[in-house]
Amino acid sequence: MSFSKIASELHNLNERLKKSKQVYLLVVALIIGILGGFGAVGFRELIAFFQRIAWDTDKFTQAMVSAKSVWWILLTPAIGGLIVGAIVHYFAPEARGHGVPEVMEAVALKGGRIRARVVGAKALASGICIATGGSVGREGPIVQIGSAIGSVIGQILQFGAGRMRTVVGCGAAAGIAATFNAPIAGAIFALEILVGDFAVVNFSPIVISSVSATIVSRWYFGDEAAFVDIPEYALNHPLELVTYACLGLLAGIVALIFTRTLYFSEDQFDRIKITLPLKACLGGLIIGAIAIQYPQILGVGYEAMEAALTKSILWQTLAILLVVKIVAVSITIGSGGSGGVFAPSLFIGGTLGALVGTLARSALPGITGDVGGYALVGMGAVLAAATNAPITAIIILFELTGDYRIILPLMMASIIATALASRFSKGNIYTTKLLRRGVNLRDGQDVDVLKNVKVKEVLRMDLATVEPGERLLPLLARLGRSEDSALYVVDDQKQLMGIISLHELQGVLKDIEVLKDVLIAADIAATNWPPLTSQDTLDKVLTCLDISYRDELPIVEDGKLIGRVRTEDIIGRYNHEIFQREMLKNLEAE
Repeated sequence: MSFSKIASELHNLNERLKKSKQVYLLVVALIIGILGGFGAVGFRELIAFFQRIAWDTDKFTQAMVSAKSVWWILLTPAIGGLIVGAIVHYFAPEARGHGVPEVMEAVALKGGRIRARVVGAKALASGICIATGGSVGREGPIVQIGSAIGSVIGQILQFGAGRMRTVVGCGAAAGIAATFNAPIAGAIFALEILVGDFAVVNFSPIVISSVSATIVSRWYFGDEAAFVDIPEYALNHPLELVTYACLGLLAGIVALIFTRTLYFSEDQFDRIKITLPLKACLGGLIIGAIAIQYPQILGVGYEAMEAALTKSILWQTLAILLVVKIVAVSITIGSGGSGGVFAPSLFIGGTLGALVGTLARSALPGITGDVGGYALVGMGAVLAAATNAPITAIIILFELTGDYRIILPLMMASIIATALASRFSKGNIYTTKLLRRGVNLRDGQDVDVLKNVKVKEVLRMDLATVEPGERLLPLLARLGRSEDSALYVVDDQKQLMGIISLHELQGVLKDIEVLKDVLIAADIAATNWPPLTSQDTLDKVLTCLDISYRDELPIVEDGKLIGRVRTEDIIGRYNHEIFQREMLKNLEAE
């Protein structure tokens, strides 16, 4: 047999294997979608079960809450917070918060591996939190539950890192699709936010999972959208697009405020030196106190969102609900509660849109259309800006309405809001949590490893020091014959008095004959340097090096010079960390 014939046979065999692997992955994706759909259904039933225990009903309404005593409203979220805090603290820390950042971190850093116990812990913690009145959404937990299901199946089948990321995306897509009865949005969410790659090898299985999960959801809940009473949209006048553009700007600002308030709340609760269960209990107590006056903030808040879409509400009430919801969500999550920010973003956006629509209708009655249209566009715009995922926001609102006519204002407002929010923030509502931990995701994969490395790990102890009275010519000679780029002026107690580099000497070289017997080290040395210690991280040092245009910087503690850090050492450590991560990925890959 000729060499070309052998090569051709090998090529054909390779293609058949590729196709069989893809078919195998699609079958796995189908199973994940079905399980993810059942997971979403089960989670919703779990919330209803706990809600019946806590409130004697499976749906929050203003009338139901108003019928309860003040003490009941006050204590129920607090007791729920105590239980949720205990689950998170003692069983699975990953179940705290909104869940999506943990999935993103697992996809980027852990090859998609998520512990199996996260499924039960997240379902239980978030179910109790939402059912007892925690002001959070169910979509984030369902994403984490679905992703964990996909990860567990991938680990059982011993998938490599590439396929693990795909099956985790399949689980996330299944969760979103089953929740909103929106298969396209589920797939786009997973690809845009989690996987970050629209290649066919990822797209096909994720779509299969999304569709199969939607079928399961429709089997249980019928073919209804998340919001039943969706207003019909109509653009009354071309000038109305200007109003929608203003709504987009406001949505970007509100999304920024929401994100920063959320993490400000986390910081404030972190400073309280009590156990997590007690913190979550305190947060629940505050939520109960707010709910006495504003019961709309309890739970997911779909009733209030539908009211913004279909009913005429005073603009003052809308403005208050907008602020109160941001505060309530921030307190629930910041104190240690468990739940998502997806639905709260829709609540906040719907309220903002209804507020803008109400004011615009009063000011421009002949131009402005129905307030419900503004509420819908506001939902999409705030969601797009908060998650930095405009495609997901546009698609999900389109699937919720089924009306193509809303696409034009929705696209414009969502893009404007996203552009504004991304201009003034390094991360979105998900990635900001990771940035605060020192994890910087770029294109979903790259990691800023220097945030996790201390100065002490690359500290050089060999220091070129001089006395303050050293004269100019000996200084020049030392720098000329040494490999050091700086001399450190220290006194008898090792206190750093200044730094001399070629930069400082350049200014005196032209007058060296006059100054050589006059100037001493203390006269030439620069006396301003960044206050760096051995406990600082290398990313901070690198920033200081860049600002000061130096090749090295001193490390000083209690005024005494203890060492130095050079740019080449930081770059070397960075390359070492990246190499280790790449090796780990290769070992995990197929």
